[in-house]
Parts: sequence; structure tokens; C-alpha cells
Amino acid sequence: MMSYYKNLSVPLIYSMLMLVMSIFLLPMGVLFMLNDTIVFLEWDLLNLMSVSIMLTFLLDWMSLMFMGTVLLISSMVSFYSYSYMEGDINISRFIILVFLFVVSMILLILSPNMVSILLGWDGLGLVSYCLVIYYQNMKSASAGMLTVLSNRLGDVAILLCISWMFNYGGWNFYYLQYMYSEVELMTILLLVVVAALTKSAQIPFSAWLPAAMAAPTPVSSLVHSSTLVTAGVYLLIRFNELLGINFYLLLISVLTLFMSGAGANLEMDLKKIIALSTLSQLGVMMMTLSIGLYELAFFHLISHALFKSLLFLCAGLYIHSNYDTQDIRMLGGFSIMFPTTSLFFIGCSMSLCGFPFLAGFYSKDLILESFFMMNMNMLVYSLVFLGTMFTITYSARLVYYLFSSGSGISTLVHKESDLNMIIPMGVLFICSIMAGSLFNWVYLPSLSVVLPYLIKWSILFMGLVFLYFAWSKAGEYYFNTVLSFVNMSYIWFIGSMWFLPMLSAHFLAPSLKSGLIYFKYMDNGWLEEMGGQGGMLKLMKISSVVDGWSILNLKAYLFMVFIFVLFFILFMYFYSS
Repeated sequence: MMSYYKNLSVPLIYSMLMLVMSIFLLPMGVLFMLNDTIVFLEWDLLNLMSVSIMLTFLLDWMSLMFMGTVLLISSMVSFYSYSYMEGDINISRFIILVFLFVVSMILLILSPNMVSILLGWDGLGLVSYCLVIYYQNMKSASAGMLTVLSNRLGDVAILLCISWMFNYGGWNFYYLQYMYSEVELMTILLLVVVAALTKSAQIPFSAWLPAAMAAPTPVSSLVHSSTLVTAGVYLLIRFNELLGINFYLLLISVLTLFMSGAGANLEMDLKKIIALSTLSQLGVMMMTLSIGLYELAFFHLISHALFKSLLFLCAGLYIHSNYDTQDIRMLGGFSIMFPTTSLFFIGCSMSLCGFPFLAGFYSKDLILESFFMMNMNMLVYSLVFLGTMFTITYSARLVYYLFSSGSGISTLVHKESDLNMIIPMGVLFICSIMAGSLFNWVYLPSLSVVLPYLIKWSILFMGLVFLYFAWSKAGEYYFNTVLSFVNMSYIWFIGSMWFLPMLSAHFLAPSLKSGLIYFKYMDNGWLEEMGGQGGMLKLMKISSVVDGWSILNLKAYLFMVFIFVLFFILFMYFYSS
């Protein structure tokens, strides 16, 4: 018992350390922005004759702001894990993995060099794999394999990018976009975009993000909502001058936004609904980057990280208190059992939908208004419009299932009285409410957006209609009636993320099958026979022959004496003659 409480001191120490650093870094980001300051820190690791290896860090308002946000969320998740992982004998290992993940993320954020970015990038993939397979069952193993193999494609793209950048005399990318034209750097841009698509789970690499929900809920809150999945967005923000306005990235991001929003309306797993919501908002960030508005993409990245991490923490408390049930059809009545957590959950859902004067409103409103003022075709406009409306429907549907009706299950594990879970959620709730307005006042100038009345009224009208159909009993009846007339294969297609999980597993299966063949014929075959264990057995057989001569036996001893005397007599006879 004493060792268990000793293990519980580990998350508290790491949490306090990360919280103090975040409180220091967030005001520093504001000061750097107001003073227009950029600082390069160079650390000379090795200087041997003509070889100089230097580690470079880039400190500007973006890196400080993002790093402070990551540390704030990480500290709150660690406090939350103090109670959520209670009783787990491996809680120290869990917290150390989370801490290593944060270190890899900080290295990625601060690096203007592709080699050091690879260290952080690969560290994120490796530690996230260890966290996904934390529970060590078949479901976690399959999800972890899909996650690590999908992210490995991005790692290969970063490695190829490093190799190609050797043509330009170095691996610092910060000045490349000002020294060379976009045509010359097209290969680097293509590789960076591929790496960002894999890490941010855009089409066709979207299957791994819902599968990674097999990890513990604090991991989903930190890794799969605010840090790992936004690493690709942050990398493209750093390459914004080179990226410019990219139609292909716009098409990919809009399709991801539409696909994930439609799939979330048919999903019944609580954590997967929130994961698909994360995928939808990643599509919004990528769409914003593709039209050149990288500051707004960063704004939405920060605000989304705060309220989405809180959504996962609230979902974790619901799941943990209801016998690990994740099916929303089996849950309900939480507004009575968990009033404080329900307030947090509804507030974050409203922020996700873009309710006025919450954090999500300021970023999403600016993004959509800026997008609607640009030249676009009707297809892209319709996809963005429907994807935005889907955010309202799946959020309202989730609130309806969780709060409007009782499930008939009375919980015995009431975690809302635990301050170690409520206080972190309260801090993130305050941040998710105030962060949008604070960011808008400090970092963005006053903007005046004038949209046509048709667009304004259409969005308002359709938003209310979608909200009504998602919440009301009549909407549920009409929705089920419409689905009854639609071929179920189409419903299965939409609800299964356009068959991306099956396709991803289908393309990865041959490589796993080749590994099985190698294991069967080499590791369990020739290597088993001729390698370490087989060689050891043969050596033992040979040595046993020698051991047979060392046995104390009178007959063998007399025989050896007879042989020795016989050889001595023969030797003396031939020598004398």
C-alpha cells in the first residue's frame, strides 16, 4: 500500500512542474506578440575539427503559445489521471509515458530544423503507440498497430524530406521559403504535406484516429485531441509561406470534414463520436490552412484543444462511473447524477458548435466568414456548409442521449465528488469559455465582415432546423423514417467512414502476412535450428561427449593406463631400434 501511494506522488510532481511552466509561457507568448519578437537559441552540441553539430530552438509567439497550451492541458490531464487511474499498479509508467510524450511535443514545437523535428515527430508516434496498447488486449494491439503503421508513412516522408533538403546545404527550413521559389521546393512541400496528412488523420489516413480510442481516456484527451493530431497542422503552419493557397489540400480537408461529420451522426460509441468530432475540426484547420489563413488556423487549434480535451475528460468520468459503458444508448440521466460535469459537457459542446461568445465561436466564425467571402464553387460551399451543420446535429444528438432520458442504471462509483477530477475540468472549462475572446482581443485586429443576407439567413435557418431534428422526438421519428427508405449499404458506407478502416487494414495486411511468413520459416525455422537456441543444444551435445570421459570409472581408468603404457613401450622400442 505504501508503494502505491509513493507511485501516486509521481503524477503530482509532473503536473505541478508542467502547470508552473504553462503559467510562465502563456504571458511570454503575449509579450513576444506585442513586441514582435523572435528569438533563436543555438546550442553547440559537438564541435570537432570542421564538424559542428548545433541544436536550434525557435521562440516566437506561436511556439510559446502552443507550448503553454500543451503544458496546461497536460498538467490538468495528469491531475485527472491521479484519480482516474486509481488502483492501477502501473500508474507511474503511465505518467512517465505522458511526460515523454509532452517532451517530444515540445521538441517538435520549438524546432526550426527538420532533423530535430524528426526526433520529436518519431517520439510522438512511438510514445502514442505505447499509450494506445496500454491495456494490453487484442483490441488495443490492433488499434496500436494501425496507429503506428499509419503514422510511419509520415515518418518516412520526413526522412525523405531530410534527404532532399541536403541539396540546399542544410536542414533548417525557416529561411528556405525566402531563398528559393515554390517550384524548386515542390518536392519538400509534397513530402511535408503527406507527413501532415498522416499525423492529422486526413483522408485517406483517417482510420487510425477513431481506432486509437482504445487508449485510456486521459490519453485520448491529451494525445488524440490537442497534441498529436495537431502536430501536422502546426508543421504546415510553419510552412505557410511555401504552402500558400492549395486547392488539393482544400479538397482533402473539406472531404474529411464532411465524412467525419456524417459518420459521427450514425456512431453509437461515446468516445468515437468525440474522436470523429476531432477529425471534423482537423478538417476545418486544414481547410483554413489551404486558403492561406494560417493565423486563424492556429487560433482554432488553440481553442479546439481546450474544449475538446475537456469533452474527453467529461466522457471519461461518465464511462468510469457507469461500469465502463461507452454505448450512448445505454447511458442517460447524467444531468441528475452528475450536474457539474454535465454543465461542463454542455458548455464545451456549445463551444464546439460555435455558440456566440464561447471560445469556439470566435475562431469558427472568423474562419467561415473569411471562407464565404472568397471565390468558391458550389460543391465546396455545400460540403463546408453541411459539415458545419453536422457539428450541430451530432453535438445535439449526443446531449439528447446523455441527458434527456434515463438509462435505468444507477451508478455505484460516483467520481464527481473527487476534487482531483473536478478541479482540472473546471480549469479547462474556464479556459474553453474565455480563451477565444482573450485570443481575439490580444492577437487579432478588429475585423469587419460583411456577408450577403442570403448566406446569413441560410446558415441561421438551417442551423435551427438541424438542431430541431437532432433534439426532438419528431426529428428522431423523421430521421428513422428517412433511413428506412435508404438502402442500408449507403448507411453502412457513411457510418463506417467510407470504408477507410477496412481499406487501411486491407493494405497493411500483406506486410503483416510477410512478417508471419518470416516468423514461421526463419524465426521458428532455420534461425531456431541454427541460431542461439539450436546452437546451444548442439554445443551441449558435443560437450556431453567430453563430459563422458571425465566420469570417475575404474574400468576407464585402467583402460587409459593400459593405452598409455602400450604407447610408451612402442615408443621406446622404435626409438631404441
